[in-house]
Parts: sequence; structure tokens; C-alpha cells
Amino acid sequence: MTQTTGRIFDDFAKLMNDAAGVATGVRREAEGVMRAQAERILRELDVVTREEFETVKELAAAAREENERLAARLAALEAKLEATIDPPDSLG
Repeated sequence: MTQTTGRIFDDFAKLMNDAAGVATGVRREAEGVMRAQAERILRELDVVTREEFETVKELAAAAREENERLAARLAALEAKLEATIDPPDSLG
């Protein structure tokens, strides 16, 4: 009876081990399907990737800095032009 009981437990343990392996495979397959579905949905929604977002963010910051630099240069040129066109009245 002891050998039979031990064999039953061994068979049961093997069955549970196999079931755990199958469950792991099913989980991986489900994750793969869900990931593919999510990627397809995001592509259809035309969502940008993080890399694309960061690139555009950097371009916008550079454009903003250039705009500020050009605005300062324009203000200086306008002040210089104003001084040339309408010189201060030094005769008093």
C-alpha cells in the first residue's frame, strides 16, 4: 500500500507540475496577444512614441530660445534705428 500511495503522490505532483507549465505558457501567450492588440490600437490612434515626443520637445525648446534671441536682437536694432532717425536734441 505504501508504494501505491507514494506512486499516486508522485503522479499527482507530476500532473500539477505539468499543469503549472501549461498555465505559464497560456499566460505568456495571453500577454503576447494583449501586447499586440494594445500596439495595434495605439498605432490606429496615431499616438506618438516617447522618443518622438522627446525629440519634438527638444526642437520646441531650441526654437523658443532662438525666438528669444532674435527678439532681443530685433529690440536692439530697433533702438539703434530709433536713435539714428531721431537723434537727441543736443542744442537744447
